[in-house]
Amino acid sequence: MKNIVYIGNKWNKKRNANFTSIDLLEPLFIDCGYKVFSASDKENIFLRMTNMLWMCFNYRNKADYVLIDTYGTLNFYYAYFVSQFCRILKLKYMPILHGGKLPMRLKNSPILSRAIFKNAFINIAPSMYTKSNFEALGFNNIICIPNSIELKNYPFKKRVFNDVRLLWVRSFSRIYNPLLAIKILKALKDESINSRLCMVGPDGDGSLKAAKKYADQLGIEVNFTGKLSKQEWIKLSEDYNIFINTTNFDNMPISVIEAMALGLPVVSTNVGGMPFLIENNKNGVLVEPDSVEAFVKSINNMVSFTQNTTILTQEARACIENLDWKVVKKQWINVLK
Repeated sequence: MKNIVYIGNKWNKKRNANFTSIDLLEPLFIDCGYKVFSASDKENIFLRMTNMLWMCFNYRNKADYVLIDTYGTLNFYYAYFVSQFCRILKLKYMPILHGGKLPMRLKNSPILSRAIFKNAFINIAPSMYTKSNFEALGFNNIICIPNSIELKNYPFKKRVFNDVRLLWVRSFSRIYNPLLAIKILKALKDESINSRLCMVGPDGDGSLKAAKKYADQLGIEVNFTGKLSKQEWIKLSEDYNIFINTTNFDNMPISVIEAMALGLPVVSTNVGGMPFLIENNKNGVLVEPDSVEAFVKSINNMVSFTQNTTILTQEARACIENLDWKVVKKQWINVLK
């Protein structure tokens, strides 16, 4: 049995935040027979870092590998200190490369990036977008293991399009451009299209409050649910027929993968790793970022040409079948053998 130390930002019931990669992968690794020691769910930044380093030290004689969830924002510095501590302890560590901003971090912090990624046992990229960006900057110790879901938890439903029922699922952060979703709804209503919008997710940086205020200013009703459990939003999704992803930066978001699995046609901005997941007009629609007009046009096309939209959702489901955990876990087992 292999022993894994997994370092990441674990969900804490006191924090109103979405589940992260560590919350999703840890139980899956355990089901595969691995022994997993993980950190950290501490709220305080100093305590979280201390807990992460202590976990590595405490299991230094047991751990076969240390997995480190790595993002381009504040978490990047956690990854830096943990990875360098692993080097001191002579532990094999593997950064798991998340977030659409991480390629930008490579250019903005080249010295720290080389210290983390050049010395890794191997780097795990969840998309070919990330892998190609790393390779372009000379990081060759990298493989792609895509984000995955347990497909059995996502029943496919054929949608009807008598009206427009938009669903948006993400944390409310400026990089995900939640205000664009509200602008899209306003534009649809201005065209006298029967439409509504539900936005699911916790507040990340004050954007939820700003979104509510903006909807009030425009005089339109938006259903803000706050954070929902996975089961709750999957159940909620049955009442909606189009999924919109308005982000300005992205990698390979689980929420979009889930929407495709559920039979929701997806309209997404063409940024980051999205074109590596969605083939335009085949299993989803890609539009230019921050464009109300492009979103509205694509939504109208989906509603007007329902047969094409149905085919698109079927293609999306077939694509996501390759991301089922039953398939993806074989790649993890091969790396961790």
